[in-house]
Amino acid sequence: MWLTRSVESGTLPAVLQAQVADIAAGHRSSLILNLITLTVCVIILYGQATIHWGNFAWYGTAVMVIAVRAYGIGALARRGILTSRPNASLKLLSSGAFVLGLVWAALPWTITNFEPLGQHAAVLMVMGGMASASVIKQIGYTPLALSFSIPILVSLMVNLMTYGRLNEMLVGICLSLMVIVFIRRSLWAERMFVGSQMARHEATALADSLTRANSDILRQNSRLEALANRDTLTGLANRMFFHGRLAGDLARASVIGEQVALVIFDVERFQSINDTLGHSAGDALLREIAARLSSVIEDGSLIARLGGDEFAVIVSGAAALERARGHAAAVLEASRQPIHWNQRQAVVGLSVGLAAYPDHAENAEELLACADMALYDAKRGDRRQLREFDPDLRRNAERKRIIEQDLDRAIQSGALGAWFQPQVDLSTRRITGFEALVRWQHPQLGFISPPEIVNAARAVHLSEQLTARIARDACRLARRLPELGLTDVTVALNVSPREFALYSVADMLQRITGEHEVAPALLEVEITEEAILDPALADAQLKSLEEAGYKLAVDDFGMGHSSLAYLIGLKVDRLKIDRSFVKDVTRSETNQKLIAAMVSLGQSLSLEIVVEGVETPEDAAILARLGCSTAQGYLFARPMPPSALETWIADHQSTTPLKRKSKSQHLSVA
Repeated sequence: MWLTRSVESGTLPAVLQAQVADIAAGHRSSLILNLITLTVCVIILYGQATIHWGNFAWYGTAVMVIAVRAYGIGALARRGILTSRPNASLKLLSSGAFVLGLVWAALPWTITNFEPLGQHAAVLMVMGGMASASVIKQIGYTPLALSFSIPILVSLMVNLMTYGRLNEMLVGICLSLMVIVFIRRSLWAERMFVGSQMARHEATALADSLTRANSDILRQNSRLEALANRDTLTGLANRMFFHGRLAGDLARASVIGEQVALVIFDVERFQSINDTLGHSAGDALLREIAARLSSVIEDGSLIARLGGDEFAVIVSGAAALERARGHAAAVLEASRQPIHWNQRQAVVGLSVGLAAYPDHAENAEELLACADMALYDAKRGDRRQLREFDPDLRRNAERKRIIEQDLDRAIQSGALGAWFQPQVDLSTRRITGFEALVRWQHPQLGFISPPEIVNAARAVHLSEQLTARIARDACRLARRLPELGLTDVTVALNVSPREFALYSVADMLQRITGEHEVAPALLEVEITEEAILDPALADAQLKSLEEAGYKLAVDDFGMGHSSLAYLIGLKVDRLKIDRSFVKDVTRSETNQKLIAAMVSLGQSLSLEIVVEGVETPEDAAILARLGCSTAQGYLFARPMPPSALETWIADHQSTTPLKRKSKSQHLSVA
């Protein structure tokens, strides 16, 4: 029954193999014991002088059976049958044990006048001991033990019972009870053995299963770790692993006094590749860039993709800063070679920012910020170059942050406003206009330059509020000028070309002029050439400004690529020649020719010409001879606040003959 349950549970092969192994492990000692005991029995019979030829025949037969068993077990082991066919092996071994048991059982029948409780009691004891030893020794497989012991016990029991005497019969009965006990004990012992083997097998299987499960968990953990720490697109370290590594390297460097350098790379024109060729092409390009970085940087430094088209390298250990500079130079040099991907090729430029701990920063966040500032400086310059962090970059970044932070308050409070620079007629010195220049005296930073103000406004989305602030100042001046003796003049407002894409300049000006009750004809919108050349961006709004009655002027004329069709189509009123042409005009024949050509162009289109940057009487004289009618510059007046402007106008009016009124006055946010 036990073996049946073993078969049903699927563990019998393993149990059978264990039983065979148990028998094979003890067969040598069992056979030797049998051989010794056989010899002892012959010696006992010889000492009793009851030995005869039958006993020797029995002894020879027993020795032959033992030899055959020994050879058979060895042959089965050598051929691997014991392990490959355990069930058949157990049957063969049991058969051999049964034959040997029969040989032992025949011993009493070979002895003349066998007296089991008499002179041959020693033989009975030896035979009973062999049967008992077999049951005790072979607990793993009951059929084999019983195959050997039952024939012996039955033979002794029959010999005892056939005598008919009470003593022999009682011993025979006890022997029969012993047979029953042996059988039950053998079965119990086998169950225990099989149970232990099954438990061992199950434990081994469980251990193997746990080992496999643990291996699977470790593999899964490795995969999860790779997914958590690696960029899935390029195979490089990702941002999370990068931050952890950077913090760890800085902690180590702070203890042992080493440097940690951080290099950040940015890919030029990557967005255009994505837009024109598709994201799959962009992804393939990023993989190729990652492979190139890995091939160039081979000293164990961590290479990571921070996201998008930005890569970073952490260089730690001895001479980290010098090694980082070498890596950056090598990568820039390698970037000059075309990258091939998806049957395409392109020369992909890189901009590089570099910062080092503790030279430039005290912690990971500061180091990353310093490298970013250096990278931004590299991108702002000629690109395809390395910029190492400089303390001025941090000061400039902090200055920019403060400007952006305080700009809205300055606009609302009036701390930021327009100063005005007069424009005069070169022939009569009459005032012909004013240009408004945005001015802001910051309480902490001091004077803030106009480009800084315009850039900050664009960054914090205050461009409309800034231009509206200057437009209000221009309207106030336009309303005040008639009281100062200047009538029929216009005030021009300088509008950045990019503002046309941010909001409706025409709607804003209409609202401001309406609030101050100023006619649109008294304001002039001054724009740069680049705005004129982008019809999709500025054409509709410029047409609206023209139709509303605002005058239009082109600033920095000659520095861009103006289209004559637009100059004519938009009915521009004035062209303003850039100050770069006025500088050294008295000594530069080339500048004189360029100015003369622009004046001729303006006259042919009925446009008034204004030159800026006039600083000496000599410049003014030669510009007048070249046909320029209106000028502004330090020769006449510097920019001034409205309060000072009124005094200047009064002084200038008193020293200038009244000949004619000017046509325009000019205001800009430059």
